[in-house]
Amino acid sequence: MKKILVKNATIINEGLSFIGSVVIEGEKIEKIIKGDIVSEDTYSEVIDATGKYLIPGVIDDHVHFRDPGLTHKADISSESRAAAAGGVTSFMDMPNTIPQTTDLDALNIKFQLGAEKSLVNYSFYFGATNTNTNLLSQLDSHHVCGVKLFMGSSTGNMLVDRKEILLKVFGETDLIIAAHCEDAAIIAENTRIAREKYGDDPDVKYHPIIRSEEACYASSALAVELAEKTGSRLHILHISTAKELGLFSKGPLAGKKITAEACVPHIVFNDSLYEQLGTRIKCNPAIKSVIDRDSLIKGISNNLIDVVATDHAPHLLSEKEGGALKAVSGMPMIQFSLTTMLDHSSPETFTKEQVVQKMCHAPAELFQIRNRGYIREGYQADLVLVNPEAGWTLKKEMILSKCGWSPLEGFSFKHRVERTFVNGHTVYNKGEIDKNYRGQELQFR
Repeated sequence: MKKILVKNATIINEGLSFIGSVVIEGEKIEKIIKGDIVSEDTYSEVIDATGKYLIPGVIDDHVHFRDPGLTHKADISSESRAAAAGGVTSFMDMPNTIPQTTDLDALNIKFQLGAEKSLVNYSFYFGATNTNTNLLSQLDSHHVCGVKLFMGSSTGNMLVDRKEILLKVFGETDLIIAAHCEDAAIIAENTRIAREKYGDDPDVKYHPIIRSEEACYASSALAVELAEKTGSRLHILHISTAKELGLFSKGPLAGKKITAEACVPHIVFNDSLYEQLGTRIKCNPAIKSVIDRDSLIKGISNNLIDVVATDHAPHLLSEKEGGALKAVSGMPMIQFSLTTMLDHSSPETFTKEQVVQKMCHAPAELFQIRNRGYIREGYQADLVLVNPEAGWTLKKEMILSKCGWSPLEGFSFKHRVERTFVNGHTVYNKGEIDKNYRGQELQFR
């Protein structure tokens, strides 16, 4: 069995940073060593990580890999390559594909696709609708990461906005309910007003006025109310406003039944950038004000925000043409999410240890993922080596997502992912990807 030594790294794990070494044996972390290495003779490979960070692999609980049915712009193969290059070793994919993942056959097909195509570890959400609540009790909690609930505008028939059905969804499952919260009626009225004022397709700068703070808060508050009433496990996705943060409690994740996710675009962009980046940063919920962005950053440091993810949602640039109503919403982000968050860490924002907590540890704890998300002896060796002083600029040819663009093109970074291990196997190493490796299905306790 292959035995790898990663030596002299700055290990960032469980709130600590220290110089040490990690021994990988087969798929697992065999040993964590503080201090000097006595001998290197027994290892198949020795990696000198002096000056580099070694962290657990990122677990992204919120991606849209578009497979099946929308593979002209992304698929599990292309996006898992981008994930590996970005230090993301596990993902949880959303159900709004074609067909939608709203019956058990469609769910099984997604898992088959993951096994066939994914270079990293994977799981898939089941999508709730107005007509499939009878299936929720049939989902295997050791196998399925959660139930996705669209409490706002969505594609197809996945909008659930009848209170009696919402109560059924909340009452019928012990799985995490991952909710997209925007009030459809408020958005519809804001759209009507915007069209009267600005025409059929208002400029993208009006997107956060159409998909407003009021729309987000009303829906999130309803979700919290339903979760408290039923005792359900609620995880509200991509919080985008300061006001919504008042719905959550501070403190450690352990014991929380109602949790909050923030996504990288809402942490790094704000509405002043619509003029520069246009529809490239159009997403739902909308990128909002500097005050909202700064509140999310503070929410990471004070634990109102429990998880940081991407809402990675690729589209072709041709699909992003238009304004607030015609251009599609969503952007690719997974390949550069970790480097972006590490670059934004500082004494004024959040620490590198908190980045690791929100992107690696917290998803594992929240979803109760078996043996991942930490650097611990006996855990799967999902690990990332990061150069904190790389100094590089993102160019188009570096982008691995099938859509071929990023809202971060032209941005300069300090941190860079150098090597990604998935189950002890080097999937990414300084630009080289092992396209033949396949990740594992995530298992939940």
